[in-house]
Amino acid sequence: MTMRIAVGQFNELTDEKLRFAAQIGVGGIQMNSPKLPGETRWEDADVKELADRVRAAGLVFEAIENVPVHFYHKAMLGQEGRDEQIENYCATIRAVGRAGIPVLGYHFMPNSVWRTERSAPGRGGAGNTKFDMAAVEQAKTLDDLRKFLPTSLGHQAAMPLAQPGEVLITEEEMWSNYTYFMDAVLPVAVEAGVRLALHPDDPPVPMLGGVARLFYKPENFKRAFEIAKGNPAWSLDLCLGCCSEMPGGRDAVHEMIEFFGPKGRIAYIHFRDVQGTVPNFIECFLGEGNFNPAEVMQHLARTGFDGFILDDHVPQMDGDTPWNHRGRAHAVGYLQGLLNMVNLTTAA
Repeated sequence: MTMRIAVGQFNELTDEKLRFAAQIGVGGIQMNSPKLPGETRWEDADVKELADRVRAAGLVFEAIENVPVHFYHKAMLGQEGRDEQIENYCATIRAVGRAGIPVLGYHFMPNSVWRTERSAPGRGGAGNTKFDMAAVEQAKTLDDLRKFLPTSLGHQAAMPLAQPGEVLITEEEMWSNYTYFMDAVLPVAVEAGVRLALHPDDPPVPMLGGVARLFYKPENFKRAFEIAKGNPAWSLDLCLGCCSEMPGGRDAVHEMIEFFGPKGRIAYIHFRDVQGTVPNFIECFLGEGNFNPAEVMQHLARTGFDGFILDDHVPQMDGDTPWNHRGRAHAVGYLQGLLNMVNLTTAA
């Protein structure tokens, strides 16, 4: 396989989405947290039905990203009941593998993605998500903090929060829980023929809501790589936007590509960017952020990356749909042009 562009980040597989993928000229799709039956796990038949629909449309089902947080929040937090959740997670891995889907993306953020603004003004008045740690630090109550949690994921009760200033779980406790989880699920993933692709923390800060985060700097990804002990199922869903949010911005992006690309540990790429870094950043259109998209695409090619690339968060353009068809069409076209140029210069 070679580098290629896909489209995704939707949770319902509609005929319109499949036509959009074909019309925009991509060969594959990814789904994020697909709406499937099951409160604790996904079953073979339900995942297979999704995969069959994608293949019937002449497309490749590149990956599923994320199960619902409440499927494995006890595993992330080290709570009683985690072994049962891990057993169900392993069943889901097997279902994904039996459906012929090669990648299952995951994160290790028990209280998920935070933003302090959902539609901050950007280029031409487009709406962008924004994070400002100062706003979090000014929160006085749990209700103040809950404003920064995602509203579209559901099951917020599974997302733990401490009172402002309190700590529920430390970083080393989270490392212990991550190691326990990986030791259990990676062997199953190998048997199932599925790569587990780790997403960085968003925003990349050490703690939010009293819950420590792990994947907020390049050194911690390298520690996770060592924990995997060479298991071939361990890989990254390398979100360039999250890496660009880290201290260093552009440099963090290139450090991650340089270390993990030649090792073949990048399963796929979220290609987005931001302006600024933690503690204060705003998302933006490609080409106006911290890194040069053409430079990054060249770097991926030089390091031997052979996975797929997709748009991720995109600005909210005027008259767009809730899924942001216009913003995604712009991002995908931008990426297709970059990839074509890189392929031409590499061939030369």
